[in-house]
Amino acid sequence: MKKLIGWLHLWLGLASGLVVIVVALSGSLLVFEDELEHLFQPSLFNVQSPSGAERMSLDVLAAMVHDKYPDYKPNNIEIQPEANSTVTFYLKKGKEKGKLLMVVTNPYSGKIIYTGAQDKRFFVVVKNLHRHLCMGEAGKLITGISCSMFALIIISGLILWWPKKNTRKQRMKVKWNASFKRLNWDLHAVFGFYIHIVIFITALTGLVWSYKWVNNLLFYAFDGKPQQKIEAPVSKPEKANDIAWLDKIFTETNQRLTYNGIVNIRFPEKKDQAVSVGKENTDRITTHIVDVLYFQAGSGAFVGDKLFANDTKGTQARRIVYPIHTGGLFGWPTKILAFICALIAASLPVTGFLIWWGKKSKKPVVKKPLQQKAVSI
Repeated sequence: MKKLIGWLHLWLGLASGLVVIVVALSGSLLVFEDELEHLFQPSLFNVQSPSGAERMSLDVLAAMVHDKYPDYKPNNIEIQPEANSTVTFYLKKGKEKGKLLMVVTNPYSGKIIYTGAQDKRFFVVVKNLHRHLCMGEAGKLITGISCSMFALIIISGLILWWPKKNTRKQRMKVKWNASFKRLNWDLHAVFGFYIHIVIFITALTGLVWSYKWVNNLLFYAFDGKPQQKIEAPVSKPEKANDIAWLDKIFTETNQRLTYNGIVNIRFPEKKDQAVSVGKENTDRITTHIVDVLYFQAGSGAFVGDKLFANDTKGTQARRIVYPIHTGGLFGWPTKILAFICALIAASLPVTGFLIWWGKKSKKPVVKKPLQQKAVSI
């Protein structure tokens, strides 16, 4: 049985190794996506706020952006919680999906700081590489299959690692002063053991994005039914008037949701739908906890809400899947753990390949026939 498991572990590893390396390395970068973006591109998020100056109206900023790009329609507006933060507009042209123009503005001067295609940004490309290998649906299928293989590799690897009583110490630590062959084996087996729980959970949660049936399985487990499509409530827009309705929406959102957080005003795809306003609670340790409010376009009148606390257990669990997958569940400690485990996971196909190659290229020992000595009579 162990020989069969070893064969399965080997060939699943060889089949999925390259994809696992790409997905693990890109995933390690995405763990600190927000921190790295703010570190390397601070001008996209922060501006110098003049003393005593007030931020411009969102409606005025939106009008200025529209005048600059009249062929585009607003998709959403992102407002960071800090007073010296920028306001970012995402615009779409026609019915193109996924291709947005990112326009970053200074809310004190109205100056456009940056304009560029959203899908060309570094971390958007990394995320596309992580999820789809930058190959669309075909890439999604490949990463899904490889992720499933990796989950089986982790289980089979644990079975192969499991030590006998007299070898337990040997299996729990790396012998750094050993030969390369022994050191490589330890790096593969021992490090693989120490991270197996984390990477197994990461692989399983990754399947939620790869397969719709896995996503629905989560909802069946908590709600007893598949995921229901969520749409903004019906709310016919009012004709444009003198009301600064975007400012009204932003102000009321912060009054109803008093915690610190990023506000995202998303415009409806259908004419008779309300404007959706999501606010991510940055006061919580766990990332991506979002409450949603709905407002009437044109007037800013409150229509309804969809709060995280009132969501179904399935929806709440689905929301938590992302921070579990990316290490954002308990803030920096779990992020650092996820980062380290992702790097080690990327090394496992390499060390595993070297183990296999070493065995494959090893010359078989040829036994020499025993020479019989002549016996004198």
